[in-house]
Amino acid sequence: MNTIQKHILSIGLMLAVFAIGSTSLVVITENATRDKIADNERQTLLNAINTLVPAANYNNDILSDTLEIGPIKALSTTTATTVYRARQNEHAIAAIFTSIAPNGYNGKITLLIGIYQTGELAGVRVIMHKETPGLGDKIDERKSNWITQFSGLSLSNPKSSKWAVKKDGGQFDQFTGATITPRAVIQAVKNALHYFEQHQNTLFEQRPEKHYD
Repeated sequence: MNTIQKHILSIGLMLAVFAIGSTSLVVITENATRDKIADNERQTLLNAINTLVPAANYNNDILSDTLEIGPIKALSTTTATTVYRARQNEHAIAAIFTSIAPNGYNGKITLLIGIYQTGELAGVRVIMHKETPGLGDKIDERKSNWITQFSGLSLSNPKSSKWAVKKDGGQFDQFTGATITPRAVIQAVKNALHYFEQHQNTLFEQRPEKHYD
């Protein structure tokens, strides 16, 4: 083997060692951060749930006490949805799940809705939307407190005819120049309450079976 061949072989070996080292480093880094990312995602979800149902109100592992439902026509969901069940000493306290307002001004609005076993709303939050900044985006709690008014309401409070914006004879404020967005959210919340009322026993079943409707 001449000098040039030896030099080429040496460079090849160096590149191979570098590639193996780089790959190993990526794998080690991924393994080290995977659990951290999962923990962060879990905590973010738990924080969102606790915004609706305070942690002091339940003592079960709410992220493990779940039920898969869907797709559900009443919730306008097209894929399976996870229901998180809050319990206090095994007694049902609240269910938290997502619902879709399909007819927002700029498309679908995804809501996180918490409903107490009594049928009262623990709260509602918008977790995804494409509404117009400065107009329809007032459904976002970071923009206004409009979405917080649902807490404590139920199908009987207010009565059915009042589950609408004031422009339609209801009790909820609309936004200046953006009536479509709040109208869509109000209807989606009302639909979620109806669904909960009709399927409450199923939602709180102990066994984590998948439910369709």
